[in-house]
Amino acid sequence: MFDLLREDWVTYDRDISRQGLWVMAVYRFGQWRYRIPYPWLRKPFSLIYRVLRTFCQILTGIELHCETKVGRRLRIEHFGGIIISGDAVIGDDVILRHGVTIGLGHTSQRGSPVIGNRVDIGAGAKILGPIHIGDDAVIGANAVVIRDVPAGALAVGIPAQIKRRTSAAREFSETGSC
Repeated sequence: MFDLLREDWVTYDRDISRQGLWVMAVYRFGQWRYRIPYPWLRKPFSLIYRVLRTFCQILTGIELHCETKVGRRLRIEHFGGIIISGDAVIGDDVILRHGVTIGLGHTSQRGSPVIGNRVDIGAGAKILGPIHIGDDAVIGANAVVIRDVPAGALAVGIPAQIKRRTSAAREFSETGSC
C-alpha cells in the first residue's frame, strides 16, 4: 500500500491540495483493509474506510469504490462529478477529467467498462456498459461511449464515433504541443 501511495504522491506532483490524491489515498486504504485476515480486526478499518470515503465524496465530488480495479498512476485532473462503478476496470496511466462517468449502461445490464492503459478521458465523457477501451485511446469531451474503442483510436460525439488518430494528432497528445 505504501509503495502505491508514494507513486500516487509523485503522480500528483507532491501537492497535498490535489483532490485526486485524497481520493486515491482513501481508495488504497480501502483496498489494503481487505488484506486483513481476521474479520473482527477488519471491521473497525471498514468503518473508518466508509467514513473517509463518504467525507471524500462530499468534499471532492468523486465517487471511487474500493471494489473498482484501478491500475497504477491514475490521475484525476479535476474534481467534481466523477462517478466510477465498482465493477469497472481501469488500466495504468489513465487520465480522468471532471464530469466523467464510467459505469453500467442500464440498471438491468451487468458489466462495466474496461479501460486500457494510457487512456485520456475528456471532461464530461460517459463510458457506459460492458465495453472495452483500448490502450492509448482518447475519449473526447462530452462523448457518450457505448461500444468498444480500439487501441489508439479517438472517440467523439453523442453517441461516440470512432476515428483513427493521425500521427500528428498522436504526437500532439503525447507531448502537449506541436
